[in-house]
Amino acid sequence: MKFTRRKFLSTTSFVAGGAIIGCTNPKQVAKKIEPVSKKSIGIALLGLGSYSENLLAPALQATQHCHLAGIVTGTPTKIPKWQSKYGISDKNVYNYDNLHEIANNDEIDVVYIVVPTGLHSKYAIISANAGKHVWCEKPMALNTIQCQEIIDTCEKNKVKLSIGYRMLHEPNTQKLISNLGSVPFGAIGSVNADAGYRGGQPRGWRANKSLGGGAMYDMGVYAVNGIRYATNQYPISVLSAKHIIDRPELFEEVDETTIFELEFESGIKATGLGSVGKNVNGLKVECEKGWYSTTPMQSYNGVQYEDSTGFKMDAIPGMQQSLQMDNDALAILNNTAVMAPGIEGKKDVHIIEAIFKSAATGKRVVL
Repeated sequence: MKFTRRKFLSTTSFVAGGAIIGCTNPKQVAKKIEPVSKKSIGIALLGLGSYSENLLAPALQATQHCHLAGIVTGTPTKIPKWQSKYGISDKNVYNYDNLHEIANNDEIDVVYIVVPTGLHSKYAIISANAGKHVWCEKPMALNTIQCQEIIDTCEKNKVKLSIGYRMLHEPNTQKLISNLGSVPFGAIGSVNADAGYRGGQPRGWRANKSLGGGAMYDMGVYAVNGIRYATNQYPISVLSAKHIIDRPELFEEVDETTIFELEFESGIKATGLGSVGKNVNGLKVECEKGWYSTTPMQSYNGVQYEDSTGFKMDAIPGMQQSLQMDNDALAILNNTAVMAPGIEGKKDVHIIEAIFKSAATGKRVVL
């Protein structure tokens, strides 16, 4: 499938696409738009790994406009614990084989896809065909073809599709986005985004290339997305990219660290890094008259904003995921645009594909 820069630029942007930016009150994000209905949106978590168990399920307890209504799992032994903890009835428990039957359940409005990247398209499509709204973790899918299939299926079934870019809902990040073209800083000259942690030997799907394992899909997507929301521009090319394997005995199939450079028509220079071998986490924007940053840029908590004027914003209380899910629930309740639609997920996957191609060929790859 061929994608052109013109086609991508004609679609939604982060600023024009419905993001609530410049918010300094962490509670304001979830309350900014009041729902036309007092109904609470029922969420079924598909995939009960650590992210669902330790972050999404607890965050749902703090939301105002949605609630945990069901679960979908391929591990029956997990079911009793979840039912006991969250009061989930038997009729709201599904497995991967009978997921299509969720179409008959009015208590579930959304299926949140929280399985390995390589399985996103399969279960997102089944959920959409069942008439359920789809919230899908990032990266959206393994490639742009799968991304488009998800988008098309959701549009066909008239359900909303939102990608789990929680940072777009986070107030410190929204403040950074709101600086675009602002007076104190002037035009952007360069952006650097690094996202990584020092992990051990990758296991399970994280070691499996076909399921979306490796540094670029795991952490590099944050750097790609961060560069895009910091500039509100789509790059014209991947200038260069390189995989770095410092522990070859541990990383036989997937990348440990990937560095890349993106080229923009405006002249902005952007560099990024995704790693499971280095502890790095920050986004900095250098401008004509100053700079601004978020550090860390993508941690589950502790994200702070700072700029060259001396202005700082402290990390928000509570959980980023609560803000994300409330905003996505409000989009359903009010029938408004989601903050991170499928096209944004597809754009990032398109760039990631080009980064891999550049790393493999050693050449510039036009987007």
